[in-house]
Amino acid sequence: MLGFQLTPEQQQLRELAAEVAREVYAPRADEWDRERTALPAEEVRRLADLGFLGIAIPEEHGGHGGTLLDALIVQEELAKQCRPAAFQVFEANVGPCRVIEFFGTEQQKRDYLPRVVSGEVTMAIGISEPDAGSAATDMKTRGRRDGDDIVITGNKRWISNGGHADHYLVYCRLNDDPGAKGIGAVIVPADTPGVSFGAGEKLMGFRGIPSADIYFDEVRVPASNVVVDAGGFHKLFGVFSIERLGNATMSLAIGQASLDRTVSYVEQRHQFGRPLVEFQNVQMTVATMATQVEAARLLIYRAAVNGGTSLPVPFEVSVAKCFANEMAKQVSDLAMQMHGGNGYSEEYGIERLHRDSHGWAIAGGTPAIQRVRIASELFGRNFNQRPPEAIGQ
Repeated sequence: MLGFQLTPEQQQLRELAAEVAREVYAPRADEWDRERTALPAEEVRRLADLGFLGIAIPEEHGGHGGTLLDALIVQEELAKQCRPAAFQVFEANVGPCRVIEFFGTEQQKRDYLPRVVSGEVTMAIGISEPDAGSAATDMKTRGRRDGDDIVITGNKRWISNGGHADHYLVYCRLNDDPGAKGIGAVIVPADTPGVSFGAGEKLMGFRGIPSADIYFDEVRVPASNVVVDAGGFHKLFGVFSIERLGNATMSLAIGQASLDRTVSYVEQRHQFGRPLVEFQNVQMTVATMATQVEAARLLIYRAAVNGGTSLPVPFEVSVAKCFANEMAKQVSDLAMQMHGGNGYSEEYGIERLHRDSHGWAIAGGTPAIQRVRIASELFGRNFNQRPPEAIGQ
């Protein structure tokens, strides 16, 4: 698949997702952004009925047995029009469900995966904390063992779908080992006593994807809810590579939507007695935008295809995410320039694309963090590792 040509089935899937995005979600995307409204539950069920949730989850676990690329194709088409709808596909295909698929017990897989695929429940992931963002291994949230239970205390921050998801995959310290050694992951239902949520964040973008703090005050869950025990942080971040490809695909969609709207606009808009497209500077700008979008798509597709049914290569994922995140910001900014004053208006949707582009470049590991990962792979060293003298401080 050197040319990354879609199969006939994948092309049909793309066309279906694009049609749904245009007819169902595009008309309401501005409203959800303006009112900072989470995607309604009936729309999550609609996505499930269409078969978009769990595309990449194996059939034996209630999914549709498709590839990671299948899921990213659907996510991209939805995200061109409506990031909140695409985010539900993101969470059900490349988010916490994949950790359960790869490392959960058979009981956990039976209990959660089919219900997510059917739209019955939603899941979100809790990693970042007030003092542990890019330095995730500095997290302080604790999960101490008490008989057959895990008792969780701490605070998670910047949790997408915080306060709206039904279950959370919470990364926390399950023993006293420093750094990554003590970190594992536990499933916590949102209605567990001791779980509470902060007020929704007023973000620049992501306005239809709620974000809030989560507080854990002696939250007691069965030890059987542990998906990855202490010492499994490398496993968690291996699967997190899939989530980073989902993040990169959101950026790809923003870049493609910015390009599509710009191509249409410069053909219709006249200045100085002729269409904008006849000005050479406009042609050069649009060509630059297209080149960046296509490069991002190829990097994402390469990582997805090479990952097969297992995990994508971390180097390829970091290159794809870094490039796609920065591409989306640059291309949406160029789209705003090509639209002139109209690009600064909510009416044309360019400003919303540009606002959202910045969020994906922060979430899931910034481009700066991806560059550290890329350098680590190139030099065969772990530049993310804290120096020995700092461990335990």
